[in-house]
Amino acid sequence: MSPAGSRLTWAMNTAGPASPHPAPTTPRLSVLDLVPVRTGQTSAQALASSLALVRRADELGFERYWFAEHHNMAAVAASTPPVMIAAAAGVTERIRVGSGGVMLPNHAPLVVAEQFAALEALAPGRVDLGLGRAPGSDPVVTALLRQSGPTSDVERFPQHVRDILALMSPEGAALRLGDGNIYDVHATPAADGAPTVWLLGSSDYSARLAAELGLPYVFANHFSGAGIEQVLALYRDGYRPSAAHPEPETFLTVNAVVAPTADEAHQRALPQLRSMARLRTGKPMGRAETVEEALAAPLDGMGEQVIADMRSRWIIGEPHQAAAQVRDLATRHGADEVMVVPVAGTYEAEPLDATPGRGQTLELLAGALAS
Repeated sequence: MSPAGSRLTWAMNTAGPASPHPAPTTPRLSVLDLVPVRTGQTSAQALASSLALVRRADELGFERYWFAEHHNMAAVAASTPPVMIAAAAGVTERIRVGSGGVMLPNHAPLVVAEQFAALEALAPGRVDLGLGRAPGSDPVVTALLRQSGPTSDVERFPQHVRDILALMSPEGAALRLGDGNIYDVHATPAADGAPTVWLLGSSDYSARLAAELGLPYVFANHFSGAGIEQVLALYRDGYRPSAAHPEPETFLTVNAVVAPTADEAHQRALPQLRSMARLRTGKPMGRAETVEEALAAPLDGMGEQVIADMRSRWIIGEPHQAAAQVRDLATRHGADEVMVVPVAGTYEAEPLDATPGRGQTLELLAGALAS
């Protein structure tokens, strides 16, 4: 953590109390956005469509809106969550905005703390910092992200989470130097609040760490649903209450496509299903296909089997069917919030600077859950 690279530890002085949300009768909804880029679309158009979508989510009453971190992927424009969070905060009024997540091995803890402390100052009480331990890219890009020297590593992930918590607190952090002196550090000079830190994962590692630190936890069900029951039980059973989070708090993610008819929903789901099948079978990936492109080019047998498996775990259908699936998912796993990843594809005739299928998914699902 020091300029010389020595392994020093930050210590947070105190943590302020916070009240947990009461359990609702219907699960709250939130959004995870990878900022998809489709055929013929520029990054600017993809980003504009996501900002329009976060505005709509704010109007619809969604709880939070998170941006992912992925690098060097033609079909994904979400590479810098803090930039997107700042833009989203500027065009919304009440929705929480955050990262799902910042891939901590790519960044120095102090940089992350300063970015999110500044975001908290810009949008007080509305910022979430979701942290993950995966690189979010391939080994070559990961090396480029660390070109100025090692910023973090997976083995030190637990300590770096603690460092960020300390640095972002209003009280700041105390750093003991090699000569024995104490050096005070604040992520921002006069913070009066801090973002809520969440740990993200799809295995037991982050669940155990979140339980140990008394932090909220998100299971990445949209990526891998394997072992979800065991991981959530491990988190809840091992939870150590903290001042800010006296009770365990968790939600899970799910890919969703909702349309007026089931047929349209399944058509709009096909481009992302095919893209994920390519990823999982080692085939080249490009920008997301339009619905017409996806319908015209079937995959081989292996790809079709992967698609069938994913289709069974996604929420794809008309509004009331989708709402029932969301309620069932929340009930089965004891979650009072579900974060949907709106993965609806677009038809060729739809505008490049908008995302009608994803907006439709949010509108129809929110309406059906409220009815």
